[in-house]
Amino acid sequence: MARPAPDALDLPAPLTAAPSDPPVHHVRAALDLRLRALLRHDPGTRTGSDIEDLHQMRVAVRRMRATLTAARPLLDPGWAGGLRAELGWLGRGLGPVRDLDVLLLRLRGEIAGLPDRERTAGGVLVEAVEAERVQARAAMLTVLDASRYAALLERLADAVRLPLPTPSATRSQPDLLDLPRAELRKLSRDVRRAGAEPPDEVLHALRIRAKRVRYTGELIQPAVRGTPAGRRLKGLVTAAAALQEVLGDHQDACVAELRIRELLDGLGDVVDAHVVFVAGRLVERERTRAEAKRDEWQAAWADVAAAG
Repeated sequence: MARPAPDALDLPAPLTAAPSDPPVHHVRAALDLRLRALLRHDPGTRTGSDIEDLHQMRVAVRRMRATLTAARPLLDPGWAGGLRAELGWLGRGLGPVRDLDVLLLRLRGEIAGLPDRERTAGGVLVEAVEAERVQARAAMLTVLDASRYAALLERLADAVRLPLPTPSATRSQPDLLDLPRAELRKLSRDVRRAGAEPPDEVLHALRIRAKRVRYTGELIQPAVRGTPAGRRLKGLVTAAAALQEVLGDHQDACVAELRIRELLDGLGDVVDAHVVFVAGRLVERERTRAEAKRDEWQAAWADVAAAG
């Protein structure tokens, strides 16, 4: 499949959104921005020459999904849900390679500072991840070469070229500021339910909630920029991003610990003792990082609550 390009999709000039524009136009402009980012990073994602391309392509997909989620009251639910589902399919195609890229960076960084013999043993773990990544990249390229991906790009281009489908005229349209407020209420509810010592999976779910607060706030910032509400929203977005980072670091450490254990299990019953020793050291480091971030998240949440 030829690489997709803006000209091939017949995109108009990049969209802008002014405070006076209707709320749904801000949604359309946000989709336009992220679609262009996706197209820009598609070639590098395919070649794999720079792992940042895949990262940015995956971010573009996530941002579009978050935009559609945040703007549900503004859009036809069937249309928005269908497009979001297809973006989810694409995200699942990109995710495994990106996750392995992150794990490789983490392992290589940790192993680099070890003594020579332990560094060699750690290389066994790295080689196992590299082999897994080869398979994951082949699966990802199959997704990017699929007609389903081409059809998704056309649907996204239509969202930029044409007016977005909206609910019936009888349905009241919310104020834009209601969108991040609604996401903040959900996050507040989940924090209360989490308790003082939530399990790791609950902290991960809180990260997703914090990300939705952030992305929803970023979606409507152009509409309120320069106003008192806009300045308050900027503070909320900044605080939500900080909470997302703390919880993201916690999740990364938890995932890294689990993956190291899985790598060791995958090497079979006969494993060099040095490999086992290095894996144990790495697991302990990740556990320490996770506990440190667990100690930070409530202070980060307090900043979000204060900003909201």
